[in-house]
Amino acid sequence: MSLTREDVVQTAHQTEITGRYSEMIAQVALLANGWIPHESRTKEAYDVLATNPETGRAEKIQCKTIRRRTDRGNDLVIYARKGDATTYDLADADWIIGVLADNGEVPRVFILENTCQSEYWSVESRLAANGWRELSIALNRNRAEVQAADIAETRAA
Repeated sequence: MSLTREDVVQTAHQTEITGRYSEMIAQVALLANGWIPHESRTKEAYDVLATNPETGRAEKIQCKTIRRRTDRGNDLVIYARKGDATTYDLADADWIIGVLADNGEVPRVFILENTCQSEYWSVESRLAANGWRELSIALNRNRAEVQAADIAETRAA
């Protein structure tokens, strides 16, 4: 079977849509969890620069779509390679965010420290044990109010 130009364009377009969707969902999860995301106006190795609510530092985040490996019992994998096939080093990204977007399901978002791997694997039952911290996409207004009060208190001191 040979692919037509139309097939190739449609596949590339779908890949771009899926990647952009994952980036947008990741930003929603970051906001819902107290991070303040910023997008670069220039092309950078990271997708999002976000202020970490725990440290107050701006940190670089690379967003990826999580794949299910049906040939490995539906293990979850984040392929973390740049366009030139190299891994993201710490100058490129502090964090890797994976978005699990199964068809018709509410997406799930996981944040992992960048350990400069080309792939991050986990069995779904061991996500937390493997360093995959789930970020809810549900907004918690109480958390935002507490963080605002903490910031105001810090500035007053």
